[in-house]
Amino acid sequence: MAYLFASILFVFGIKGLTHPRTAVRGNLISAVGMLLAVVATLWAGGLSLTWIVIGLIIGGAYGAYKAVKVEMTAMPEMVALFNGFGGIASSLVAGTALFFTFPPPSVESGVATAASGFIGSITFFGSLVAYFKLQEKKWIPNGPIFRTQQLVNVLLVLICVVLGVWLTRAALVSAPAPASAHVAYWLLFLVAALLGILLTQPIGGADMPVVIALLNSYSGLAACATGFVISNNVLIIAGSLVGASGIILTQIMCKAMNRSLANVVFGTMGPTGDTPSADEVYKTVKSAAPEEVAMLFDGAQRAVIVPGYGMAVSQCQHAVRDLTNLLEGRGCHVEFAVHPVAGRMPGHMNVLLAEANIAYDKLREMDEINPEMAQFDVALVIGANDVVNPVARTDPKSPIAGMPIIDVDKCRTCVVVKRSLSPGFAGIPNPLFAAENTLMMFGDGKKAMLELIAALKEG
Repeated sequence: MAYLFASILFVFGIKGLTHPRTAVRGNLISAVGMLLAVVATLWAGGLSLTWIVIGLIIGGAYGAYKAVKVEMTAMPEMVALFNGFGGIASSLVAGTALFFTFPPPSVESGVATAASGFIGSITFFGSLVAYFKLQEKKWIPNGPIFRTQQLVNVLLVLICVVLGVWLTRAALVSAPAPASAHVAYWLLFLVAALLGILLTQPIGGADMPVVIALLNSYSGLAACATGFVISNNVLIIAGSLVGASGIILTQIMCKAMNRSLANVVFGTMGPTGDTPSADEVYKTVKSAAPEEVAMLFDGAQRAVIVPGYGMAVSQCQHAVRDLTNLLEGRGCHVEFAVHPVAGRMPGHMNVLLAEANIAYDKLREMDEINPEMAQFDVALVIGANDVVNPVARTDPKSPIAGMPIIDVDKCRTCVVVKRSLSPGFAGIPNPLFAAENTLMMFGDGKKAMLELIAALKEG
């Protein structure tokens, strides 16, 4: 009954997460459900609590410390680690179950054990690679390490299938499982670890939001498989909820990029035509000083701000909030256009803007605000590139062809804040930067925002 009630709380918790106003309450409801499930398990399981309490103290203390100290810009890395730890916890529990008389020998328990080890290992080691790539570690190259990497991945999957069959057949002999089953399980775990690394390593930074959503789904599927291994209903339900919601989110984000899930998993882009020369595209680029941009905002009645990863890198969300308050104090209506895959994790820009106490009703989704773009006097793009590149609409041979973008080029004037004219992940120049109605404001995002605020106040 406790598990049933906890599962109901999980469902209501996820329902609460569908809207910002109820998200905090939904998160709390889910947490209460998990607390109830844990307490019921410890109460009824006849377990030795000594080691559990020790683990709870160490893990809880470290988790609380990291939660307090983590910067909002480093939240994607923390989410990646959360996914990884969930995956390896499931694998360790399933592997440990082989030492005991539960579950009784059966094909189902063998398959569930193999699935937990396989998915959990991929999740953990793939999440570690994602963590280091998000930290922009130069020792992890972008793109495949060798030409036949995808072929090697297929070979590793086949090896994992063979090891899974071996494990299942060995586990049918007796409970506890014989030594051969343990050998098969940990070989499966190691091969899956290599597969997780090779699958995640080629994926570029622009695809990281999708990868994190997918790894989150994997962690749920690993937990669900482990639930079948140890006959724990609440683990099956919770894992299913996480797995399903993660897959749905991944599909939504792939649609926002006009890419298939296979494109992301195998690190491939869309059509690849001839990339135009950056020198040719950027020969009409016009740069502007903060004072010139301030003059644009002086006469603006409606402005839109488009945040990108550059805002996260420069940590200028608080300066953006101050700019918004200043403009609205002068009678300019300010809104935010947020692309679904802007940043490095699902909802990255939303999290940063919420941390700066920017009202959530000012944040508009891409599909909702695009029809109104021509009505804005000024669009301020902060560190975004591919998600505002009009080539996605105009060039069917472009690597980002068909990718939905925010139509800032349709605004009366567009101001782009970037440190340089360097390309985004797609590696192609952005003609928006050289458009007749675009001004480039070069510099670090935070510094540029502070200078713009100062220029507005002086004016």
